[in-house]
Amino acid sequence: MVGFDQFSGAKKYIVSPELKSIVNVAIALERPLLVKGEPGTGKTLLAHAIAESLEKKLYIWNVKSSTKAIDGCYIYDTVQRLNDSRFGSNSRNVDSVEDYIVMGKLGQSFESDEQVVLLIDEIDKADPEFTNDLLQELDIMEFYIQELQKTIKAKHRPIVIITSNNEKELPDAFLRRCVFHYITFPTPDLMRSIVQVHYPRIKETLLENCLSRFYLIRELNQLRKKPSTSELIDWIGVLMKAGLTENDVRDKIPFLGTLIKKEIDLNYLQKYKQELIGLVKDN
Repeated sequence: MVGFDQFSGAKKYIVSPELKSIVNVAIALERPLLVKGEPGTGKTLLAHAIAESLEKKLYIWNVKSSTKAIDGCYIYDTVQRLNDSRFGSNSRNVDSVEDYIVMGKLGQSFESDEQVVLLIDEIDKADPEFTNDLLQELDIMEFYIQELQKTIKAKHRPIVIITSNNEKELPDAFLRRCVFHYITFPTPDLMRSIVQVHYPRIKETLLENCLSRFYLIRELNQLRKKPSTSELIDWIGVLMKAGLTENDVRDKIPFLGTLIKKEIDLNYLQKYKQELIGLVKDN
């Protein structure tokens, strides 16, 4: 019998006890896990970590504003069939519709001979009807190919991770079918562990100075976009590659453009940079 605690994190992905627990709940219940949180908190990387930890293949379905639910199931490539009817093909039979049915990521996960992890990334980018159209496929794990008059059933129920940046509200009917978790922004202690996974040889003094700068910047309510975990990791990486020390970070904020991604925020911090440095020294 498979144990409950299947997921315990990955080599380069530090998970909180709450996140680890809810992932295992979703796996045990065989329900999609809907993950929300501000950008840069590791929602997408969670699926990679689960696949790595459980040694399963990962399928990624990147959702766009134009994405339809049927796209994840399959696509009937009429353009390719038209071209083949005019110019011929050595690998496809133009008289066979099946040769022009291309499985989407959901369809591929259903047809896999082994259980896989399926990431449906940024589901809130799509039209509101997208989630309604996806309900049945995720619920009963099958879909119908109209052109072939054939039903595709999942050989193994995939572990489904769905991410959302909360740009749009998701329907209640969809939410009822999911297990939910909101990834809160890492505490300084957890962030310290995350950074040390990426940079195990970082000096403690440099790390502390960087964290002090980072969290103080995040406290500024005037910022339109606060720096995220991924931006902190990039910033520290640049500092280390440039050979800067804790003394360099103590007296200035080098490579500010690595942390800040909006012009209005950059102008604000450039204007009040000395005051910010003073605040860090006082702390």
